[in-house]
Amino acid sequence: MQTPTMTNLHTDQLLTALAEIVSSSNQDLIQENANVDGQSPMGQMSKFGSEAAKHFARTQLLSPDVVQAMDDNFIHPHDLDFMPTGTTTCAQIPLGAILRGGFNTGHGFMREPADIVSAMALSSIIFQSNQNMQHGGQSYPMIDYDLAPYVHKTYLKHKRRLTELPVEWEATALEAAAWKQADRDVFQACEAFVHNCNSMHSRGGGQVPFVSVNYGTDTSVEGRMLIKNLLLATKAGLGNGETPIFPIQIFKMKQGINYQPDEPNYDLYQLALETTAKRLFPNFSFIDSSVNVQHYDGTPESEVSYMGCRTRVMANRHGVENSIQRGNLSFTSINLVKIALVSQTVEGFFYTLSGYINLVVKQLLERFDFQCHKQAQHFSFLYGQGVWKGSEQLKPTDNLSDVLKQGTLSVGFIGLAEALVALIGEHHGESERAFKLGYEIVQFMRDRVDQIADQYDLNFSLIATPAEGLSGRFTKGDRAEFGVIPGVTERDYYTNSFHIPVYYSIRAIDKINREGAFHKLCNGGHISYIECDGDVSKNIHALDKLVKAMAAADFGYGSINHPVDRCQPCGYTGIINDCCPKCGNHDEAYIERIRRITGYLVGDMKKWNTAKRAEESQRVKHGK
Repeated sequence: MQTPTMTNLHTDQLLTALAEIVSSSNQDLIQENANVDGQSPMGQMSKFGSEAAKHFARTQLLSPDVVQAMDDNFIHPHDLDFMPTGTTTCAQIPLGAILRGGFNTGHGFMREPADIVSAMALSSIIFQSNQNMQHGGQSYPMIDYDLAPYVHKTYLKHKRRLTELPVEWEATALEAAAWKQADRDVFQACEAFVHNCNSMHSRGGGQVPFVSVNYGTDTSVEGRMLIKNLLLATKAGLGNGETPIFPIQIFKMKQGINYQPDEPNYDLYQLALETTAKRLFPNFSFIDSSVNVQHYDGTPESEVSYMGCRTRVMANRHGVENSIQRGNLSFTSINLVKIALVSQTVEGFFYTLSGYINLVVKQLLERFDFQCHKQAQHFSFLYGQGVWKGSEQLKPTDNLSDVLKQGTLSVGFIGLAEALVALIGEHHGESERAFKLGYEIVQFMRDRVDQIADQYDLNFSLIATPAEGLSGRFTKGDRAEFGVIPGVTERDYYTNSFHIPVYYSIRAIDKINREGAFHKLCNGGHISYIECDGDVSKNIHALDKLVKAMAAADFGYGSINHPVDRCQPCGYTGIINDCCPKCGNHDEAYIERIRRITGYLVGDMKKWNTAKRAEESQRVKHGK
């Protein structure tokens, strides 16, 4: 509990925040999340509740030393507003198991689907239902394998119908006709699924579900058909040619499956490259990387899967080591820049960092204890439908400790680049000396997290923080205390996790090699981006080389950014500079510019906070 003085301070801060929501006067507050329209009625109601819940968590649930560290700008518990509800961050949903048994959304039972159209419609409903159970995202870890049986059911349905026609069929012709009609249904089902992911609303109507799908390694006829049509539906875009924002899509790369021309799914990988060249999705994950292959046993269930933003859940001290039916419980980030600024020496930096890691662990354990004391009935879909491993055995009044211990508690970090500048005058993109120190810092954090996992017998992990609202919040506080320091606090944002600064000119291959080294250290999640210039759809070979370079550099997860613009009056999609090359429109209000923010896409940068807009404007392209 806090002291009365601290409580009064936070009450004043709450009232100020509520007034700013009413007046829509603080862009960084109302658009903390670019996936929510903070000026809509439901968006405002969500922010009212969010700020009040944060106040309650600060004053009633967190220890005074934790709150002090937050006020001093050293640490940031993510999604603190959801702490009083006891929700978890994210989940990898066992889609196949839920569809096979049928499920209940709370308003009636849904039977197992009889074809792919119904299966993908129900997949959308599962996403929407589960969104209300968690404060983060949700993902299908193997949507190709999970939906393949329903593609087969669709093929059999068409085959039965065709045999009832007054036609003499040769066996091969019958097969071909049935598969052709099934293929048509699969495309329509995938098209509807993509449209649903961009039009359904959840969380009080203020947000489309934050969803991801992983696929790419099913080599069966049915699985390949699902992958192909999901890519084609994404490539085609929405009703007026808009680029789909969701689902975030992750194409799983695997030697022997889709990596070389003579491998069975290589053609699908090429289609994935064509699709990402036009729509920015899919991203690419790498099963053979050192951080992921250690868990792979040859089964689909053991393939790595990511949440689209970067979260990764694999190691498990209390059960099978895979992603399915598991997720992140919560994560808290450390401001490496502030620690560097208050440290007199590199040795002092490590000493102070160790202390704040211990404090973050204390806070994560406090939150974990609160989550564990909630009851299964408080999350009827999440635990009642078996989304989490072992939850199907729970009675409504059971607490959640035995289930949640299979999730992860993650320590995150932001601003490695600026911390290095503060410590030694240059960041890890500029010199080998800085790179070695940066690697030593992240290795130090990972070693401490591993020791803490052993100490508490819980799945602690290190995550390369996806900082959206946080990137500017930390900077603003440090600048107020230390002033404008070149290379440290001079910009409106801190650099994401271990990334090379977005404004620093560096060759693509050098950026890949530098950042790739950090992926294996950040076992709770990681991602790296390459910024391309021009219309990359005209050079798929270059994209292939970038993806292969990521694999060679031991990436766990990566993506390729490039301009994707759309003229709303005429529907032209491509690169639009001052005016549309098709119709001549030059009104910026009618040009949609799709950009990636922290793993997901946003088509209207008016919804971005000021820090992320500043960061986007300073991104340089990574040349050959």
